[in-house]
Amino acid sequence: MKSASLKEIKARLENLSNDELISLITRLSKFKKENKELITYVLFEETNEVLYVQSVKDEMDILFKSLNTDNIYFAKKNIRKIIRIVNRYIKYSEQKTTEVALLIHACIKIKESGLNLDKSQALTNIYFSLLKRINKAVDSMHEDLQFDFNKELANINIF
Repeated sequence: MKSASLKEIKARLENLSNDELISLITRLSKFKKENKELITYVLFEETNEVLYVQSVKDEMDILFKSLNTDNIYFAKKNIRKIIRIVNRYIKYSEQKTTEVALLIHACIKIKESGLNLDKSQALTNIYFSLLKRINKAVDSMHEDLQFDFNKELANINIF
């Protein structure tokens, strides 16, 4: 089956009634966890971005507490899993400030984990790729926001 273009989908959705839209969205939310999470974000959390960022940070804290620091291999796998989850939440928001705040928090948690990043090139690469993403997002922001985030970046850039 070939999927329709976004333009075709928009045109078709404009012709649906409210009841049909509700039915469609409910049906869509049943198929994938990501769909349900996105609908939840749009309906309940989009209006209060600060609370959304804090709830994601709290979830990250819980995930980092369960991080296996005894074995570098498992630590690397756990960190990649956490970053995948964070990327999904960033994708829902689409705001650069949310992206930067969550990625900075991830870098801070990696540094606080007690892992020796020098022992694993993979962990070092993960950390520096996060820093690169942060710098790229900060560069596209307003000067005042850049200043605020660059102060936070100065704390985590020391390696």
